[in-house]
Amino acid sequence: MRPGGGISPSFVAQQRIRQLEQKLRAKEERIVVLETENALLHLKLAEFRGLIGRDTNEVAQLNFVHDKQQNLCRSTSSIIIQVYGAIQRLKRDLKNLHAFALELSRDFQHQYKNSLYQVLTAVQKIQLQNEALQTFQTKAFDLKQSLQEVNERYQQEKQKRKILHNSLIETVLVKCNRPGHTLINKTFQFDRVYSAAESQDAVFADVAPLLTSLLDGYNVCIMAYGQTGSGKTYTMLGPQSEDDVTLSTEDEPELGIIPRATEEVFRLISEKPPGSHWVEVSVVEVYNNEIFDLLAKDSCGRVFGVKRDVVTTKEGKSDVPLLTYETVENALEFLQLVDKGLQLRVKHPTLVHAHSSRSHLVVTLTITTKAVSADSFAPLWTDEQPSQKLSKELFCTFPQQMKDDKLIFPSRASSPAQFESVEKLKHIKTKLQLVDLAGSECVGMSGVTGVALRETSFINRSLSALSDVLGAIAEQRSHIPYRNSKLTHLLQDSIGGNAKLLVMLCISPCQKYLAESLQSLGFGTRARQVQRGQVKKRNLPVSSKSK
Repeated sequence: MRPGGGISPSFVAQQRIRQLEQKLRAKEERIVVLETENALLHLKLAEFRGLIGRDTNEVAQLNFVHDKQQNLCRSTSSIIIQVYGAIQRLKRDLKNLHAFALELSRDFQHQYKNSLYQVLTAVQKIQLQNEALQTFQTKAFDLKQSLQEVNERYQQEKQKRKILHNSLIETVLVKCNRPGHTLINKTFQFDRVYSAAESQDAVFADVAPLLTSLLDGYNVCIMAYGQTGSGKTYTMLGPQSEDDVTLSTEDEPELGIIPRATEEVFRLISEKPPGSHWVEVSVVEVYNNEIFDLLAKDSCGRVFGVKRDVVTTKEGKSDVPLLTYETVENALEFLQLVDKGLQLRVKHPTLVHAHSSRSHLVVTLTITTKAVSADSFAPLWTDEQPSQKLSKELFCTFPQQMKDDKLIFPSRASSPAQFESVEKLKHIKTKLQLVDLAGSECVGMSGVTGVALRETSFINRSLSALSDVLGAIAEQRSHIPYRNSKLTHLLQDSIGGNAKLLVMLCISPCQKYLAESLQSLGFGTRARQVQRGQVKKRNLPVSSKSK
């Protein structure tokens, strides 16, 4: 304002400017509001456009579905027409099939009647054959009785022949007239006496018949007895060199009883059905009254002797638990195993024999026979269903069971029947024990000391125990002292059981061994006095041992 009270132009201009600025700010605010509204409108526009696009797609899809439904309706109509045509054709085929089934049924009934007539005719023939078979069975029973009578007469003649054979004996005459000694003039009787000139073939020719008994169900034991150096090992094993104790098979005429017996056993087995027999082998030695398994192996598979014990089972039989049994398929495999055992057999030199065996060698062949016995046919009758409308079927019948050695046939020949043959399998075990006894010897004659003297003591005590056992059996005592020695305990079944025992006495012809020879002959005489009655077969089922 001016001093005179008037309005200054600059003031008016400022007022105007402020008013314009306020209006400008109001316009700007309005512009902002409008722009905001414009943006919102654009958003709504975009939303409406999206809705319009979706509606357009839905309309297009609806149109597509509508067209598809129309095409489906046209296809369905065509299919219905085709199915109707197929149904009509099936009706015609079913009618034709029904007519064919009726014709087939008539043919089947006609053929069934013919077959039934043939079956009835066959059953009548079988019944006639059964009657004839029963007649034959009656005749067979009569023949069996006749055969039994003949067999009894044969056994009587066999016993007479045995008595006659025992009366044909050979004798050993021992005569000695030495200055300062008592005159000796003794006669010993034995079943067979071999001279020094006779071969191993001649000896085995008398032994071989015993081996046939093995496959007939009998146990067999063959042992060699005599003083040190009298030829026991040669008789049982054959020749052996000083540096090599292996069982030689090169010099065939000189083969001993053990290799020959093995070859004979496998020859006999080869004549039997394949797979019906198999052989297991064990090799033990009785040394200082202890039993050693000569086929036992260590963790590396090397053979070494392991001490075993002998026990008596609940059945009263002797058994060696954990004893090694090796299966062999031929004589060569057997000889290889025996060779391994011979490498471990204890030998020490004496004044009588440079390679004296200080133990009793026992080689056992266990022969298992697989015996198959078929039971009588067992009928399995089937119950007839009540709802069955067809005629009864007829089955040919077979013998149902055996009674009094005659066949019994089912009485209902027209009933349904099924039969099955039941086979029972049992194993029969027999043993062949081949024993090379250690030599009896006089301490003064052999000149042994120390360990060898202790061995001699055990050898003589075990042989004395063997003689005592044979004497007790010969005298039929109530108690047989088998357990007085591990040797007699081990051989209990072979000495006093049901085995056939053969003792080979080896006698030195030298005069300086006269005392030992007389002792051996006395042992043989005692063994010959043993009468164990009729030998029985081993035909009880046994379980296989672990190998």
